[in-house]
Amino acid sequence: MFLFLLWLLISLALVAVLSFLFLRQWLLSRKNKLHTSSENGINVGIFHPYCNAGGGGERVLWCAVRALQEKYQNAKVVIYTGDIDASPNSILQKAKNVFNIAVDSDNVKFVFLKQRHWIEAKNYPHFTLLGQSIGSMVLGLEALCRFPPDIYIDTMGYAFTYPLFRYLAQSKVGCYVHYPVISTDMLKRVQQRQMSHNNKKYVARNPFLTWTKLAYYRVFSRMYKWVGCCAETIMVNSSWTENHILQLWDVPFKTHRVYPPCEVSHLKSLQHTEMGDEFIILSVGQFRPEKDHPLQLQAIYELRTLLSQDEALWNQIKLVIVGSCRNEDDYERLKNMQDLTKHLSLENNVQFSVNVPYEDLLKLYQTARIGIHTMWNEHFGIGIVESMAAGLIMVAHRSGGPLLDIVETSAGSQNGFLATDAVEYAETILNIIVNNSEMNGIRSAARASVERFSEQEFEKNFLRAVSTLFTNT
Repeated sequence: MFLFLLWLLISLALVAVLSFLFLRQWLLSRKNKLHTSSENGINVGIFHPYCNAGGGGERVLWCAVRALQEKYQNAKVVIYTGDIDASPNSILQKAKNVFNIAVDSDNVKFVFLKQRHWIEAKNYPHFTLLGQSIGSMVLGLEALCRFPPDIYIDTMGYAFTYPLFRYLAQSKVGCYVHYPVISTDMLKRVQQRQMSHNNKKYVARNPFLTWTKLAYYRVFSRMYKWVGCCAETIMVNSSWTENHILQLWDVPFKTHRVYPPCEVSHLKSLQHTEMGDEFIILSVGQFRPEKDHPLQLQAIYELRTLLSQDEALWNQIKLVIVGSCRNEDDYERLKNMQDLTKHLSLENNVQFSVNVPYEDLLKLYQTARIGIHTMWNEHFGIGIVESMAAGLIMVAHRSGGPLLDIVETSAGSQNGFLATDAVEYAETILNIIVNNSEMNGIRSAARASVERFSEQEFEKNFLRAVSTLFTNT
């Protein structure tokens, strides 16, 4: 029996090795043919399964594509996407409409992936991180077989695809990390048995399940470190993300802090046109659970309590929540928030605007006076920066990128406000409303502080970071 098991293990190992060698040889042969037939020389593959979404990650993608096209005219940009229901022209047109970014369509090729469902969180009610990571390898393998590139750049954080491209296709690997898949903050929340969107109540209340989840997180973080180290250049979008990646991956010489591109030049020139007595509070962000839109609704509910003696002022206040929906889960969250709005009797003071065109967003920036952002440990906060550039007085969460990189609250250099819970948000908003005429100094400081987050700064730093990938390619 022992000899049989030993023989079986050796046979399986041999089959695995031979399969790996055969697949690698086939991919290298295919890559050489693509490289030879390519008129432009270098094939740069960018992995972004949701390239047709309208969030900050997509602005990073399109600014990166534009920068690569301008710098490396001998390169062909290939985008791996799962947006099979969209055409290349419609995707590029949406990038133009939403972000005001135009790229050379003749030098962009789309590889449409059919296995994107493998990375959908809804398919993994338990062990979601592991399930999505293994799923990303399935999707990455499909991308690799469809088009093995010379250079591979992941712009969505699917680190488990890196060893596939590095060791199977011998591609040079780079990545832009918006946030770590797992962090020490997540471990602390589980250890302290705090309930959150990724730590369910029944887990937080059960000591054994908490211990099991901690063990799972620790094993996963070791796996995450190994795959992350397969990247040759690592770009991070903020000080918060940089600190966590250095702690998790221990790659100080590969890591570059590259703030994401924010549309600040045009926004800084916008002139405000106030809508009579209406006082608009604007929220901009995708409808994802970590954005914590319910906290915004709770803050407005608390604001109504503070204004219980001033009904006229309360009737002037409107929260406008602008966001994009990527899939059915996002639309379901939107429906839940609309229901919560009715439950809190806020429907006359809250408006939801989904997948808003760029021109309409500009009009909202011009009419709004306050910006609100409620995500805990937001890795950066493009919406925060753009709201500040547009002249809004920003109230963001006291954590992550807003705390470390964007919002300054010290006297003499204050450019915004920070808050933690619904009551503090409400009190801060009321203070801004009551003292609106005294906010011009903060508004001016905010607009002056955002230039370091411009698209030009991003493109310069992005190209510096990826330059090593083009050496000897």
